[in-house]
Amino acid sequence: MKKDRLLWADDEIDLLKPHILFLEDKGYEVVTVCSGQDAIDSAREEAFDIIFLDENMPGLSGLETLAIIKEINPTVPVIMITKNEDEGIMNQAIGSKISDYLIKPVNPNQILLSLKKNLHKNQIISETTTSGYQQEFMKIGMQINDSFTTEDWKEVYKKLVYWELELEESQTGMTDLLRTQKLEANQVFCKFVKKNYEKWVTRPDDPDHPLMSPAIFKTKLFPLLDNDEPVFFILIDNFRLDQWREVKDMLAEFFTFQEDLYYSILPTATQYARNAIFSGLMPVQIEEMFPDLWIDEDAEESKNLNEAPLIKTQIERFRKKYTFSYHKINDSNYGEKLLQNFNQLDNYQLNVIVLNFVDMLSHARTESKMVRELASTEAAYRSLTRSWFKHSTALELFRKIAERKCKVVLTTDHGTIRVTEPIKVIGDKNTNTNLRYKLGKNLGYNSKDVYEIANPTKLGLPAPNISTKYIFAQNENFFAYPNNYNYYVSYYMDTFQHGGISMEEMLIPLITLEPK
Repeated sequence: MKKDRLLWADDEIDLLKPHILFLEDKGYEVVTVCSGQDAIDSAREEAFDIIFLDENMPGLSGLETLAIIKEINPTVPVIMITKNEDEGIMNQAIGSKISDYLIKPVNPNQILLSLKKNLHKNQIISETTTSGYQQEFMKIGMQINDSFTTEDWKEVYKKLVYWELELEESQTGMTDLLRTQKLEANQVFCKFVKKNYEKWVTRPDDPDHPLMSPAIFKTKLFPLLDNDEPVFFILIDNFRLDQWREVKDMLAEFFTFQEDLYYSILPTATQYARNAIFSGLMPVQIEEMFPDLWIDEDAEESKNLNEAPLIKTQIERFRKKYTFSYHKINDSNYGEKLLQNFNQLDNYQLNVIVLNFVDMLSHARTESKMVRELASTEAAYRSLTRSWFKHSTALELFRKIAERKCKVVLTTDHGTIRVTEPIKVIGDKNTNTNLRYKLGKNLGYNSKDVYEIANPTKLGLPAPNISTKYIFAQNENFFAYPNNYNYYVSYYMDTFQHGGISMEEMLIPLITLEPK
C-alpha cells in the first residue's frame, strides 16, 4: 500500500525529530528540508501529498515559498506552521488558500489531525456515513412500517433525503441500498395516500388533515401580512426537498429558516396544484366560481395564464386589502429586468414571484439528449439546480430581499420523480398527455396499478363528462399506450415527471426565511 508523502520545511527541523518519528510510525513518509528554497526545489522534483511550511525561515519566508509552490502544484494541500499570531499574516495565508494554520508549539496529535482533515477526510466521512446509515437502516425500515399519520410521513421523507445527500457526498457504495429503501417507502406511502386522500379533501376538520395547496396563503402568508410585514412569496416550480437542501447553504448568509413540508393536492401538476395555491380553492371550485379563469385540459393555451387574477380573487374573498405584485421569471432577461426595477416592489405589501427554471430543466431533460446526459443521475440533476441558482438572478433576488429586511415564504407547487416502470393504459383521443395522471371517460387500465378517482367533483376535481375518471400513477410508474408502447418506453424511461403519487411529488418544501 502506497504511503502518503509529506514534505516538511522548517529551519529548526532537527528539533522536530520526535514529531517526524511519530508520523513515520503512523505510516507516513516524511521528507525534511531546512529552507523555503529547498522546499521549492523538492516540490519541483518530487510529488508530495501534503506540505508543511514554517512561516519564519531565513531567506524566503513561508508566505513567499507558499506562493511559488502553489504555482508549481496548485492542488497540493499546504499547512502553515508559525510562532507568529499576527492577524495580518493569518489573513495572507488564508487568502493564499492554505489548507490549515497551526500555531507553535504544535504537538504530534495536532499534526496528525491536520493530516487526517486534509488527506483522509473523504475516506473517514465515507466510512462514518456508511456506518451511520447501516445503523439507521433498520430504524428507517421500522419507521416506514409504523407511519400512520401525515406527520409521520414527513419525518420519513426528510430522513431519506438526509441520507441520500449524505451518501452522495461521501461516495459510499450504499446508494443502491438507500434507493431500494426509498422504493419501499414510496410503495407504502402510496397505499397511505390512497387510503386517506378522500378524507383529507372532504373532511378538513379531521385531526390528521395535512396542510395542503389551497391553504398555503391563508396559513402562511396572511398572518404575516396582517402584522403589516411586507412579504415575498417565491414559488420555484418543480422544486423538491433535496433541491432545496442543495441550495440552502447559499442563502444561509442572508437568512435564517423555518423549514416544513406540506402536501400537494392531486394531480401534482401546475394546472391543479399551483392554481389551488393562488386561488385558495380546489380546482373544481375554481371552475365553478371563476369559469373564465379555469382552463380545461384540452384547451391549447397555457394552463397557468391566470395566476395573478386568481391571487386577486383569494385576497378579495378573505376581505383583505393587501396590495400585491405578480412576476413570472422564465428567463434571465426578465430576471435582470426585475432586479433593475426592484425598488418598485417596495410599493406592495405582497410580492409574488414564480421562478420556472427547475420545471424547464426537467422538461429539457426529457426532450434534449444533451441535457439528459448532463443530468443523468439524481445527483447530477441536483447539481444543475445548484449551478442555476448560484449563477442566475435568483440568488441576487434573495440578497436584495434580505437587504430590505423582508420575510420570504419559499415553496413550490409540486415535486417530480424519476420514472422507471411503464404501465399500459388505453385512452381515446381526448385523453390528456401527462404521463403520471390521466383523465377521461374511456380509460382502460389495471386497477392494481393506479389510484382511481371515479367521482372527481367529490375530491375537488373538474369532470368534463359525467363518466370522467382520474387515474394516478404510483411509485416510479409512468403511463404508456399499447399501440405506441416501445416509443413511450424508450423516450420517457428515466425522465423526471410529475402528476402522480410519490413522496417526491407530494411532500414538498415550505420555508419561511427571516432576514438576518
